[in-house]
Formats: sequence, structure tokens, C-alpha cells
Amino acid sequence: MSPSHPPVKTSDLLVKALEEEGVRHVFGVPGEENLDFLESLRTSSIALVLTRHEQAAAFMAATYGRLTGRAGVCLATLGPGATNLVTGAAYARLGAMPMVMITGQKPITRSKQGRFQMVDVVSMMRPLTKFTRQIVHGNTVPALVREAFRLAEEERPGPVHLELPEDIASEMIEDWHLIPRREPCLNCASESSVTRAAEMIQEAVSPLLLIGAGTNRKQVIEPLKAFVEKTGIPFFNTQMGKGVIGGAHPLYLGTAALSDNDYLHCAIDRADLVINAGHDVVEKPPFFMRHGGKRVIHVNYSPAEVDTVYFPQHDVVGDIGHTFRRLIEQLVVSEHHDFSYFMKIRQEVLKHITMDVDSPRYPLLPQRVVADVRKVLPADGIVALDNGIYKLWFARNYRTNKDNTILLDNALATMGAGLPSAMAAAMLNPTRRVMAVCGDGGFMMNSQEMETAVRLGLNLVVLVLRDNAYGMIRWKQAMLGFADWGLEYGNPDFVLYGRAYGAGGHRVESAEGFLPLMERCFQEGGVHLIEVPVDYSENQRVLIDELAARVCLL
Repeated sequence: MSPSHPPVKTSDLLVKALEEEGVRHVFGVPGEENLDFLESLRTSSIALVLTRHEQAAAFMAATYGRLTGRAGVCLATLGPGATNLVTGAAYARLGAMPMVMITGQKPITRSKQGRFQMVDVVSMMRPLTKFTRQIVHGNTVPALVREAFRLAEEERPGPVHLELPEDIASEMIEDWHLIPRREPCLNCASESSVTRAAEMIQEAVSPLLLIGAGTNRKQVIEPLKAFVEKTGIPFFNTQMGKGVIGGAHPLYLGTAALSDNDYLHCAIDRADLVINAGHDVVEKPPFFMRHGGKRVIHVNYSPAEVDTVYFPQHDVVGDIGHTFRRLIEQLVVSEHHDFSYFMKIRQEVLKHITMDVDSPRYPLLPQRVVADVRKVLPADGIVALDNGIYKLWFARNYRTNKDNTILLDNALATMGAGLPSAMAAAMLNPTRRVMAVCGDGGFMMNSQEMETAVRLGLNLVVLVLRDNAYGMIRWKQAMLGFADWGLEYGNPDFVLYGRAYGAGGHRVESAEGFLPLMERCFQEGGVHLIEVPVDYSENQRVLIDELAARVCLL
């Protein structure tokens, strides 16, 4: 018979279960319905990271999960606190980031305030999570927590939700036992599916490897590199697959930042087979499939979700790393593979991404911004992007050297996530250079978290690219021939804004002064905000140039 434990309060038991899962931080904004839980946290080994908005707490927790593979935890109260987690839940669900959300609720055995602030949070979270439950009795806590973390961290990772009513949190539990943590297990693909994939690769004349977000797992990176080295097959990546294999690799063709009509798509169109590793249709398509066109092998943890532009001819379903190890065993170097055209495209891409990197123009061109950020960040430096037109430039032009050194969201692609994401990265990596790159629109959606960053004592440089407009939509407005209308706004003095929070506040006054200013901020340490006036007027011209180049190359 297992030993009995002394009675414990439900909120204490919940915290003990979180400790059993290895939780070290809880990000959030508590409310009165969370006070028992808050008191339980106070005497635990878990640190509370108090944020200024629940959305930022969710972004931080999701990024924690993305970087560690262990579910990040965030906390909110009922009603408006819980609804403020919704965008973060969608961010984690579409981006495959493991996260556990805990929300409070009014008592369920008695009513103190009628239906004040009450919404059905469990039902609200159901379409956005892998699992959502209300805790109705304290003795269910260990099982619910273990199940929540299991589902959050299993492939495909994502968010889960637990609701703890106020009266349940304070009740005493007589008989309880924790459930030990177990690491997620991965199924392996069938032998026949791997063999068929190997045959298709051997039969192809010009195969290409696509690296998607699902390959960004520690157990996948080395087998994937070994596959490339053995076969010599060139590769490209989706935006969220950047960095799995570094951009300096001689077989790297580039990033599919657009869905079509980029230099890279010349190579994709010439391929007769694409080995699609770890990508799914949640991320913006890196290319469009067409009936009668190239064949596609889908290599992922789950079967392909068929779409009008994605209908692979073969699935290899299981642990991606194990699949590539088995492919390496079965494949031999093929003498009839022809990659000469791909190498020609690679040279064109390299030539293109060096255009205007030293431009003295002011406001700065995005090409200069990307190039100088790359120069100031070492190989292990981390750049976290918000969402805007600059994200395309970073996706296409920024060369990564290590995995998880560029954090961008090409799934929900929400504005406002860049700063909290960078803060989580800086917390986890206090000795590495970490930078947030935000547009002025996205930055202002969660700019209050500058206070959180300063209070936490983070080392973080925040670039705010100022064009006084919602630039991505304005650019697409122009591309569609609409009048330039309705998308401009005013901004605060960002230098004073940063300083008001106790951070450094700076403004770039010339293109030549940008790089030394960033270097000075990193050397000084602490939190710094740098306002960077930026000029996006060249975006349309560059796209037209690419279309012309595409015609010439083909």
C-alpha cells in the first residue's frame, strides 16, 4: 500500500502537480478568483512572472514551450482575464507550441455575485485547445494535470486549458497522490512507407527537400543534416523552418517567404519531387501544388491535411528524425540526380539578398536593417519578430546559423507577439544577445510589457521600425491598385517612451549610425528601445524585378 499524505488544499495540490511536471515559471495576471492559487505559488519553487496583460503572458508561455519543448504555463482570472488569453491560445495552437493555461472561476457550489464576469470559458477554449476541463474536485487534479501536459507536449504540440473555480481551490483533499511525469513517446513510420519514399527519391531526377516547422525538434535536426550530407539533395525551408539547418550550408537555396513568384520558386517549379519534412497547411503555403505537376512526399508526425494547393502523393507518418535515419540507411547516392539548375538559382538568391545591404538611404531600407541586425548578432543570437512587412525581408534575407535563433510566426501571424516572445527568449538565455524586431503597429499592441522586461532585469534590445502606418496592409493595398487610404496613424516619441519605462531610449539618425548604436546597447546591457525610421517604398519594385528574373531564368 502506498503511503498516505496529510490533507492538502486543492490549490497546493495543483502547484505540487506543476512542480512534478518540472514547471519553473508561471506567466500571468492573477485575479481575486486566483488568490488561493497565488498563495500556493508563494511558498513553492515556481516563480510568478507578473505581466501587464494576459495576452503577453500567453505569448511568453507559448514561446517558452517553443524553445524548450516543455509546456509553458500562463495564468488568468475568469471573464475578461480568460478572454484575453484567446489570441495566445490560437497563437500556440496554430504554431504548435506546448502551453498550459490556468484560469479562475466563480464558486460552483454556491453563488456570491450572480453571473458577474462569468462566461463559459471551457466552451470558449474548446475550438482553440487540445484539451479543456473545469476542475470539479481536488482529487482529480494530479490526473488532469498529467493529462494536460501529456497532450500539450505530444506531437502535434499545442495549448491546453484548466479552469479552477474559487471554492474548489480552497477545499481540503484527504487522499491524494501525484502522478510522475513521463516524456512524450513518438510512433515510428511503417517500414513499407519509408521504403516507398526511398524508391520515389531514387526515381526522381531533381528532388528538393523542404524543411518545415515540425522539424525544429532536437531529435530531428541531426538526422536531417545527415540526410542532406549523404544524398546531396538541396533544400529550402518555410519561414518557421528557418535555422533547422543553417543558411551557410552549400546546399541551402533559401526561404519560401512568399507562396509564388520568387527566385526560389524557379527551383521549386523545376523539381520533380519535393520531400516535405515537417510542414503542414497551417503555415502559409511555401508553394502551390498543381494537378499533373511535381510529386510530393509528406513526412510528418501526422497524415497530410489535404488542401486545394496541397495533396501529397505519399505520406510517411511518424517520428521525423527516425524516418530520416531509416531513409539514410536505404538510400544510395544516385548518379542520375541533376541539381545543376538548383545551384544556379542558389547563386541568384545569394546575389539578390545582398542588394542594398549597404544602402546609405535614410529612412533605412529593410535590406539594410536585416543585414546590420545579422552583423550585430552572433551565431547564437536570437531575433524575435513581430508581424509586418519586415518579416518577409527577415525570412528571405536573414541567414541563420543555429536552430531557434529566429522566432517568427507564420501560422496565426498575430501582431503584438514580438516583444513578449523576445522576453521569454531573454529569460531562458540570459547570456545570449536577444533582440525583438517590431513594427510600430505591432509594438504598440503590447508595448506595456516594456515595464515587465525592465522589472525582470532582462538584457534585451527592442527595434521599433517606424513607418507610421500598418505597412503590410498598405503595401498590399498598393499592389491591388487601391487608393492609399485609411492605414496611417501617429506615434509617440519612442525615445521618451522607452525611457519612461526605465529602459534606454534611442533613435537612429543615419544608416551608418544604426549598427554602432545596436552594438553599444548590447554592450551596455539591460533593456533598450531603438526607434528605426524605415522606408518600404521599394517593396513593389523588388517584387517586379523578381518576376522579370523568373521569366529570364526559365
